[in-house]
Amino acid sequence: MKGKKIMAVPTACFIGVCAVCLIGIIVGSFCDLSINKALANKTNIGSFFATFGSYFSYCLYPAAGMCIYKGLRKKGSGYNMLAWVLLVVGYFMAVYYTNSYSGVKLREMLGYTAGESSPLLSVLCWGLAAVIYIWVPIVCNFLLDDADADKLIAVGAAILIAGIAADNVNLWLKQVGSRPRFKYLITLDDPDGSFRNWWQMVPYLAGSDDNFKSWPSGNMTIATMMFSLPMLADVCKKRSMAKNIVCFALACAFVVLYGYNRIHMTNHFLTDVCFGTLITYIIYSVISTAFLKAAENKK
Repeated sequence: MKGKKIMAVPTACFIGVCAVCLIGIIVGSFCDLSINKALANKTNIGSFFATFGSYFSYCLYPAAGMCIYKGLRKKGSGYNMLAWVLLVVGYFMAVYYTNSYSGVKLREMLGYTAGESSPLLSVLCWGLAAVIYIWVPIVCNFLLDDADADKLIAVGAAILIAGIAADNVNLWLKQVGSRPRFKYLITLDDPDGSFRNWWQMVPYLAGSDDNFKSWPSGNMTIATMMFSLPMLADVCKKRSMAKNIVCFALACAFVVLYGYNRIHMTNHFLTDVCFGTLITYIIYSVISTAFLKAAENKK
């Protein structure tokens, strides 16, 4: 695995993702509204994927927690408590984000109505989210190679920190941009007249109104987490660059599908999708490179 790598794949992969995002931003800057008019068409399967597709990305949080756990345990019994705490933190982040972004649908499935249903149904929703992630740390415990404890810790910490950082940067930018969503525009008498390009920002107009939180796409921040899959593959047993590339290709396919879904479901414009992907990818790349370089310097 010689040669410079970013997130465990050749630099050319990083450049390729950034180039595609930039092309999408340029095209969308001129054609955002027309693209949405052509592609937007809500469907049941699209709605299901929009709600629950994030599950695959959130699996990376407990996986990251297990990376840190195994790395710290390898360092000695003095790190045991810290290892357990960070494992729980990684697991909790997956459950927390699932309830924050998909919790409404989960509670609907369970028949929960706020103010009417038993609070136990809400607790059950959290329990269900906890159960669906239980397999991740178990499987990772068998797949991860603890031969290089520092690298394991670096990968796990990078995924956790970059994920939280990207989510908060996205929330801040949504307020800065305060761009109307397409699904809101089509409810107006003059959608074209109320449309705003991504650079026509009205900072903090959005407030708590989700209709003005189109740019950048938060779901693409979630989807772009999948680009850390090659890093996980790189700390597994029987690792190889070929496996890393396969993981990168799977991440690309997932991100493209997710991006199309955001436009198709009238939630975002092309530039929202591309900015959400690009910003998150750069955050992950910078943080993971910093952590992995620090781990290498310790050898």
